[in-house]
Amino acid sequence: MSGDQTGNPVAPRVELALDTTATASIRVGPADLASAVSGDPAAGVVDEFPAVLATARMIGLMEVAAARAMAPLLAAGELSVGVTVDVSHLAPTPPGVEVTATARYTGRDGKLYVFEVSAADPGGEIGRGTHKRAIISAARLIAGAARRAP
Repeated sequence: MSGDQTGNPVAPRVELALDTTATASIRVGPADLASAVSGDPAAGVVDEFPAVLATARMIGLMEVAAARAMAPLLAAGELSVGVTVDVSHLAPTPPGVEVTATARYTGRDGKLYVFEVSAADPGGEIGRGTHKRAIISAARLIAGAARRAP
């Protein structure tokens, strides 16, 4: 048994089984569209993006799927966070269509958990790539974010 930062014993973390998978699904709504993240009209900045699933939203769904796969590993006060994403958005999805992201655990890269991620709608695959996550203290994350606030 190893110790935590205060010297208290901590049981070794159980490893995630290779090929563990999890999914996350949404029905594409107005807030999920690329056109919804098109600038800041109040500031006079208007970007033209299509009314299809935003790449950022697809990636977010992939992250949720990977986080769900890691949930059994988390101790009280811990969470998993995304560290890297390398994803291709391959096809557009219109509003009203269901999209499902799948994350499959492929192993570790040091302390990082590596996932093969994909997303599909009824027409087929819309995105694919890799995603890495880390397990961290929720309190430490919040404290770090607070230090960045103006």
